[in-house]
Amino acid sequence: MLLALLCFYCTNFVHFFLPQRREFPTIGGNDCHSRRYTYQYRQKKDLVKWLWITVSLVMLCIPLLPLVLGLGFFTAFLSFAILDETA
Repeated sequence: MLLALLCFYCTNFVHFFLPQRREFPTIGGNDCHSRRYTYQYRQKKDLVKWLWITVSLVMLCIPLLPLVLGLGFFTAFLSFAILDETA
């Protein structure tokens, strides 16, 4: 009995930190988010990740406020343009 209670509470503790069942990705043809699970979209996300890493290193090397703001806004715009679903 004690072992069953311990297993029950440990399972509930672990499930508290896991995502809900509806948050697990289900790929369906009619799903509006199904494009996010494709290989091409993951490639685009990797490209955006490396773009941000490169721009962040440039910002750290040259810490001028106009340059940091300009590069930040331009990179955000470029990231949205790359990840746009129409492109």
